[in-house]
Amino acid sequence: MALDLELALSACDLADRLTLSAFRRPTLAVETKLDLSPVTEADKGAELAIRQLIARERPADAVLGEEMGTTGHGDRRWVVDPIDGTVQFVHGIPVWATLLALEVGGVVEVGVVSAPALGRRWWARRGHGAYAGDPGDVGERISVSRVADIAQASISCGCIGDFPFPERLVELALKVKHDRGFGDFWQHMLVAEGACDAALDPIDSFWDIAALQVIVEEAGGKFTDFAGQRRLDGGNAVSSNGLVHDQVIAALSGAGPGPS
Repeated sequence: MALDLELALSACDLADRLTLSAFRRPTLAVETKLDLSPVTEADKGAELAIRQLIARERPADAVLGEEMGTTGHGDRRWVVDPIDGTVQFVHGIPVWATLLALEVGGVVEVGVVSAPALGRRWWARRGHGAYAGDPGDVGERISVSRVADIAQASISCGCIGDFPFPERLVELALKVKHDRGFGDFWQHMLVAEGACDAALDPIDSFWDIAALQVIVEEAGGKFTDFAGQRRLDGGNAVSSNGLVHDQVIAALSGAGPGPS
């Protein structure tokens, strides 16, 4: 897995160069997909470049990508989101990243999140801790916070309009110390770093969260769907330091945050 992590980091180096060169470019080509979300030439170019590298270095591996679907089959599968946060990318906001994960036997073993416009990268491999630093850096080991009382917690959430029960989210926000809306990959990486205590995403696809799960868990946190199930296909996601997780899940279920 160490070699697989090296390959993932190299793939993100390649994607970073392509995406940064297109960021805020006036002539950037943007299309609208069937789900009405935007996709740019940079999304497609970065995913293609990652796929080509994996094909050379791991020709037997399967790949699942947001823009190009699934190729190959087998026990090992790379999961690619070439630009998580394409809306921000299109609008010149630097909060976007390339997400790359390796799933082996149904378990995500390696994850890299690279946000070159923020000058920040996070990575982990199962059983060896989570790290963060500048792209190309050796990085420093990261860990989640130790806040155990929801009333002292800082939380972040994705798009409020996408929540099927926004009143529960508002109720939760009124009970915590700080609520913010960092959104997408960044809020979960802030949980992994210990800067946030919990993060919520109401709508997610597998490629949006595969790389995030292993990083949060290796930092000592917890990553589930809104029902509290440890899965990546639930369509939504909650990450936390683990200590406030049950309180957040209870609030989302309508049962209230519960005791600390």
